[in-house]
Amino acid sequence: MNNESFKTSATNTFKPEVSVVVPIYNGTTDLPELINCLLAQTYPKDKVEYLLVDNNSSDGTFELLKLALENSPIKIRALSEKEIQSSYAARNTGIREGSGEIIAFTDADCRPQPQWLDELVQPFINDNIVIVAGEITALPANGLLERYADRQETLSQKHTLANKFCAYGQTANLAIRRFALEKAGLFRPYLTTGGDADICWRILQLEIGNLEFAPQAIVQHRHRSTFKELKSQWKRYGRSNSYLHELHDVELMREITKYECYYRLARWLFKEVPKISVKALLGKASFLDYVNTPIGLFTARARYMGQQQAQLPPQAKKIEWL
Repeated sequence: MNNESFKTSATNTFKPEVSVVVPIYNGTTDLPELINCLLAQTYPKDKVEYLLVDNNSSDGTFELLKLALENSPIKIRALSEKEIQSSYAARNTGIREGSGEIIAFTDADCRPQPQWLDELVQPFINDNIVIVAGEITALPANGLLERYADRQETLSQKHTLANKFCAYGQTANLAIRRFALEKAGLFRPYLTTGGDADICWRILQLEIGNLEFAPQAIVQHRHRSTFKELKSQWKRYGRSNSYLHELHDVELMREITKYECYYRLARWLFKEVPKISVKALLGKASFLDYVNTPIGLFTARARYMGQQQAQLPPQAKKIEWL
């Protein structure tokens, strides 16, 4: 047997026990599609358990979840986290209840593709890998803002993996060895954003192993479709940056003033728009090219506002342990 055949054989037989943890808050509209995606996973059904954790929903999510799990052909459990309103607290509940040596994470509004878990787990065949981040792609874009975010690849892990402080993976598509969580601790339960970076950095700082990217481990997610949702998303990114500055001393985003926004909008109107118009006449530009600059300024300003308004609660520094 040659080396390539041996590697393929080893990969095919490497099927560790996995616990998939999914926090859910008011997820009645997402549950049916999510469960269908879990049912379609190609990973051996006897090697994986799915732990869906309701985080004190008010729309009947927990009742719908229990109903959906009746006579399920996969190992899937409905759990509840009512004490702390935080997706990280819900994930901790799932981790504690899980039995797998690998803990995988995704979100209720994500759509894991059939090969997702197979691809996400395979890098762990190397003992020095303790964190694996899969890719996050967009569901088919409909409106202008979704198409803009799609072009920017806003959700892609390539942005977080290239973080200049330290690489990390988003919990929408992430897997961690259980023993790494035993050594570094669980998520900070009172943190409301930035917990994925925090837990990855705490693990990597212990130098017990490395992070690897699995580009074929794909989950899909829908982009924000309204300016209100887009503003909320980027303000959350800003709050995350502020919290991580306090927790890990990461560099803060520089100020984006209103004056700078006005100046750049004027430059866009009088310099960029005429150039884009010429390209549009030649069939080399679309309406999306026209709005690229103003939407980019809108998101940058929202992120800066989120960073400025953020206040890390004292209890958010608490780390829970297995």
